[in-house]
Amino acid sequence: MNAPRPLDLDTVQAFVLVADLGSFTRAAAWLDTTQAAVSLKLKRLEERLGCRLVDRTPRQVRLSERGETFLPAARDLLAAQERALADLEPRPLARLALGISDHVAGPELPGLVARLSAHDPGLVVEIRIAASADLTAAFDRGAFDAVIVRAHDDRRDGTRLCTDPFGWFAAPDFRHRDGAPLRLASLAAPCGVRATAIRLLDRAGLPWTEVFVGGGVLAVGAAVTAGLAVAALARRTAPSGALEVGDRLGLPPLPSSDVVLHARPAAPRLRGALAVIASAFRSAAAG
Repeated sequence: MNAPRPLDLDTVQAFVLVADLGSFTRAAAWLDTTQAAVSLKLKRLEERLGCRLVDRTPRQVRLSERGETFLPAARDLLAAQERALADLEPRPLARLALGISDHVAGPELPGLVARLSAHDPGLVVEIRIAASADLTAAFDRGAFDAVIVRAHDDRRDGTRLCTDPFGWFAAPDFRHRDGAPLRLASLAAPCGVRATAIRLLDRAGLPWTEVFVGGGVLAVGAAVTAGLAVAALARRTAPSGALEVGDRLGLPPLPSSDVVLHARPAAPRLRGALAVIASAFRSAAAG
């Protein structure tokens, strides 16, 4: 009986990048190649496996049912290759300076760090949490290799990772007296989420008072959990057990916000790490 023909790991890598980035064009950019070359790699892999992995439409790229099934195994194959190469030829340490917006860094952060470590044990990852505006300015000055921030209307570049719905969150036992100012917890100015929340309350003619200002979303979440106030938060970053109370309190709906990755041209090693980061955030949003 003939042994099965081994998979070409270059084609597997192309498939994983298309799945993670949701685009042949973006996958080609990460691989520093052309979209046609990525399409050819994927076609070769599909022919080898005898099934269609990706459904292509004019507007989006979506994994087929077989593609969803194959994706975890594809990741395992690439991770095994990294481990094998690291054992035989230890690579020098490399450093990735990554900034993540405070309103973006959610419960997936530990998993993100774990996936980066598994992908490249020799990569030193420096993560800083700050406001989106501060991180974007620092990235433009060259202080970071990449930043994950909330999209701004005046900036159209970057790779969209996911869209976060926002809501007004409070503890189950939070009580608001009719006619009294809404008790708010927020990050300090110039937080964009804070500014949006206050603008919407003012536009709706709803009185408010800021009773807690936190140095991070974790601190704001603690104030919510303690029943001190209501906070405008992404559903993904709201504290466990908090309830969305916007409808009950008659508060104006908060707009969703795109999460984008800004990254400067990088060596292949860092490009691989950035693809892992993009995948982690897309997976968190899909979950």
